[in-house]
Amino acid sequence: MEKQAVIYFDHAATSWPKPPEVGEAMMKVLNGQAASAGRGSHNMALQAGRVMYNARRSLATLFHIANPNDIVFTSNTTAALNLAIKGWLKPGDHVIATMVEHNSVRRPLEYLKRTIGIQVDYVAVNDSGQLDMEAVRNSIRSETTLVVCSHSSNLLGSIMPLDELGRLAREHGAVFLVDAAQTAGTYPIDVAEMGIDMLAFPGHKGLLGPQGTGGLYISPQVELEPQLHGGTGSQSEELEQPTVRPDRYEAGTANTVGIAGLAAGVNVVLKYGVEQVYEHQWKLVQTMMEELSKMPGVSLIGPKLGEARTGLVSYNVAGRDAAEIAFRLDREYGIAVRAGYHCTPLGHMTAGTTEGGAVRASVGFGTTEKEVESFVLAMRKILAQ
Repeated sequence: MEKQAVIYFDHAATSWPKPPEVGEAMMKVLNGQAASAGRGSHNMALQAGRVMYNARRSLATLFHIANPNDIVFTSNTTAALNLAIKGWLKPGDHVIATMVEHNSVRRPLEYLKRTIGIQVDYVAVNDSGQLDMEAVRNSIRSETTLVVCSHSSNLLGSIMPLDELGRLAREHGAVFLVDAAQTAGTYPIDVAEMGIDMLAFPGHKGLLGPQGTGGLYISPQVELEPQLHGGTGSQSEELEQPTVRPDRYEAGTANTVGIAGLAAGVNVVLKYGVEQVYEHQWKLVQTMMEELSKMPGVSLIGPKLGEARTGLVSYNVAGRDAAEIAFRLDREYGIAVRAGYHCTPLGHMTAGTTEGGAVRASVGFGTTEKEVESFVLAMRKILAQ
C-alpha cells in the first residue's frame, strides 16, 4: 500500500507542523540579529536582547505574569522543573505530588529523596485522573514546603484543579509548582488567580515553537538556588551569580534564534485565543473517543466522554500490543501516534496499564476533522484484520 502524506497525532510530544511565522522569525534573527543577547552594547547585541525581552512579554501576557523578567528561559520543561525542584528543596523538606507525574518531576524528586533526604507523598487519583483533594489535605505536614503537579496528565488527559491546589499550598505556607507541559498554549493559565508560584512550560508543544526551548516562571516571592553557574553579561566582577532576574538563572549564551521562534508561536496562540484552541482540540478528541468506544476490544483511558480533558486520547485494544497498533498506523496509513509508557510509569500504575503501556493519539492546533476521520477509518481496518 502506498503511504499517504503523514497525519501527525503526536502533538503531546512535540507540535508539528509549526506555523510559518515561527520559521520566518527564526530566520530573521539568524540572518541579522543573532549576536549574544546581553553580551555587548553594539546594535546586533541590543537587537538580540529585544528579541529575548519581547518573548518574555508575550509569555507574560499569555500566563498573566506581572513582570516579564520573572520568566527564565530553559532548554525544555525538564530543565525548568529541575531548576525549580533542586533550586527550592532542602534536606528534610516534604513534598506533595500526584500519581500521574511525568518522570521530569518524579526523577528529580526521587534523586533528592535519595541524596539529601527529602520526603515525598504521591497522592492517588482515580482511573479518570481526578485528584482526591481530601487526600492532599491529609498529606500536608509542618515540613511541607512544595506542592507539585502536572496540570494535565500526558497519558490520561485529565486536568488538575489548580485553583484548589494553589489555595491549599498558600494556606499552609508551601510553594506551588505546576508542570504545564501539556497545557501551555492549549488551556487557560493565570498564575495569579491559580496561586501558581512556579510554572514550568515547553516551547515546542502547545506554544508552537521549536524544540530546545522552554522556561520557568518564578514568583517574586520565591528565591531559588541557581543550578547553572557562569557568565551572564551582568555583575561580571562578582564571584557569585547575579542577584538580578532573569540573569541569575540564565548563565551562558541564550538560544536567541529558538526563542524568537517561540515568541512567534506564542503570538499565534494569543491571536487565536487559548480558549478557542482548547475548544477545537476538545471537540476533535470527543469525536475520536466516541468512535473508538464503538470498536470491539478498545478500552479508553482517562476522563469519560463529555468531560474536560486536553487534546489526547490514550487507549488499548484487547489482545493487541500497543506497539503493533502504532506501527501499523504509521507504516500502513501514515498516521503518527505514540505507544509505550510515555515517561509516566506513575500514570500507567493509575490507569492499570503497566504491562504493555498504551497507544496515545494527540491532536494539535492545526488538526482537522478530516484527519480524525482518517484515523478512525484506519483503526477500523486494523481491527478488522
